Parts: sequence; structure tokens; C-alpha cells
Amino acid sequence: MIRRRFNLIASAALLTALLAGPASAQGKKVTIAMPGIPPVFSVTIAYVAEKQGFFKKHGVDVELRPFDNGTAAARAVVSGDIDMAWSPTPPVINQVSNANVPLVALYGMPNPDWVIGTTETGKDCKDLAGQDIGVDSVGGARSVALRSMLAGCPGVKIEDTKQIALGSTPGPALLAGRLKYAVLHLDDLSEMEAQGKKLNILLTMKATNPTSHYLTLVARKDNLAKNRDAMVRAVAGMIEAARFVQDPKNADAVADAALITGHNKEVNKLALKEFLAVDFWATKDDGLPRNKLEATAALMKKIGGINPDKEPVSYDNFVDGSVWKDASAMVK
Repeated sequence: MIRRRFNLIASAALLTALLAGPASAQGKKVTIAMPGIPPVFSVTIAYVAEKQGFFKKHGVDVELRPFDNGTAAARAVVSGDIDMAWSPTPPVINQVSNANVPLVALYGMPNPDWVIGTTETGKDCKDLAGQDIGVDSVGGARSVALRSMLAGCPGVKIEDTKQIALGSTPGPALLAGRLKYAVLHLDDLSEMEAQGKKLNILLTMKATNPTSHYLTLVARKDNLAKNRDAMVRAVAGMIEAARFVQDPKNADAVADAALITGHNKEVNKLALKEFLAVDFWATKDDGLPRNKLEATAALMKKIGGINPDKEPVSYDNFVDGSVWKDASAMVK
């Protein structure tokens, strides 16, 4: 009788422990917006987390939904259609500062890889005046990057150029000869290299704005309060994926997951090396350093992204560092 009672107590304790773990969160669903159709290479960690089962491991059902660009993805979060979004940091800071939209930053990719490239030879940044330049959308991430990089080219302003909205496909447009200038990512350069095309780099974000910040995972503050546990688990899945991509033996698996970007496996492996070389995916912290976010906000104010009568959102009002800390502890 005593043994039976003990077994019943032990079984109940085991059941309680299981329900408190990841399995209890399997019914929790989070929808995350991905920038670009096809998605940009930077968000490969989300697709790695999906393919490798890291979201399920941490007890959350995640749907990854591509959007035309990251700015549209952030708007979907604001409207309540999406739970979280990977969105370009400068436009998000502009949205929050200008309209006081209730977005909060949870995780980040701090090192922009933007460049302005051309298939023309013998050109420099001053030749951008009067040219068609491929971006994602006017006011989108590539557009803001163009404006930011032009700050490092005396005599050329954004108004001197014509922006051509191409979503996430300025690179293919260059390859096809549809235009000669574009704002590009590192994986676009890898695509060019794989196809034997020569690209002349006119400006880089790393040189013109070394303290700029690239991409931020955002959520609505009220939705975070209601759905925090599921969001923490989703971030845990992406932290584990970010660590997974660091290991060279996983290169083939990462390249397979990145096929959704539209590049082939060879290009994906070339691009992966380039992204890892610039320490692109944050693994040791939340990727939201105060100095970079404050510098990005100050630059947006300087170049007119933030309205003259508005002040840049403060770091403390923009960042919730507790989500990453709890997610990181879950991964450990």
C-alpha cells in the first residue's frame, strides 16, 4: 500500500514536471514576419531554427511569414496581424519616434552588411548623382541605408538619385542588366562572385557609419505582456540557431535552410562565410548594444528620418533586455 501510494505520488510529480516543461507550451503559437520575398539571408537563423526543430524543442509553434520588406513587417506587428517581426532598425526607430508606435526591441543583428555596388567600371560615389539605384522600397531598409551611406559622399544627396523599388531583388536586377547601381547585401555579392560577375563597391555602411545597427526583432508591448512565454521560447529557438550556424560542420545544413532565399547551395555557403566573418549573428548577448542604437537614432534625426518636432526614442523605452536573458537561460 505504501509502495503504491509512493508510486502514485511519483507519477503525479513526473506529470507536473512534464507539464511545466516545453511540452506544455506546444499549443502556444507565434507568427514571425520575415523581411523580403524571397527572405533576405540575414534571417536564415529563423529558418534554421524551423528546420532543425529548435522552436519545437523549446515548446513553441512558430509560423514564419515572408513580407515584401521589413518595414511592412513592422507595420503588421503594429496592426496586430503579426506577433513579431525582424525589421530594419532605422525605419523602426523612425516609426517609434515619429508616431509613438508601441514597438519594443527583443533581439538584434547589430552589424549592417550594406554596400552600394555597380556593374560599371571606373566609377566612384559621386557618379551616383542622377542614377537609378535599386532599393527595396522608398523608405525601406535599403532606402534608409542608401541615405545613410550617401552621408559619406560629399556633394551627393538622396534627392539627387532615383530609387527603384525592387523588394529583395536588386541583386538579380543587376545580374540581369536591368540597372547598374543597387544597395546590396553580402549574399548579393556572393551571387555575383558565383556567376563570375565583377562588382565595383562605391560605398559601404561599415566605412561610412560604423556605429549603425542593422536588424531588430520587434513586438508590440501589449502583445508581449500577454504572450511573453511563447515569445521567449521563440527567441530561444533563434539563439540556438545562431549558435548552430557558427559551427563549420553545420555549413551544409545552414545552406539547405537558406535555399528559401533564392540562392543555390554554393552561393549560400559562400555567403555564410562572409556573414560569419563580420560576426553577423549575435550569440553572446542580445545584439542590441546601447551605443549602436543611440548612434542610429541620432543619425536618423540628422538625416531627416525623425521629424524636426520629434525626439529619438530612448534606449530604455525601446529595448526590453529581459526576453533575451530568459531565452538564453533556456538554451543553456
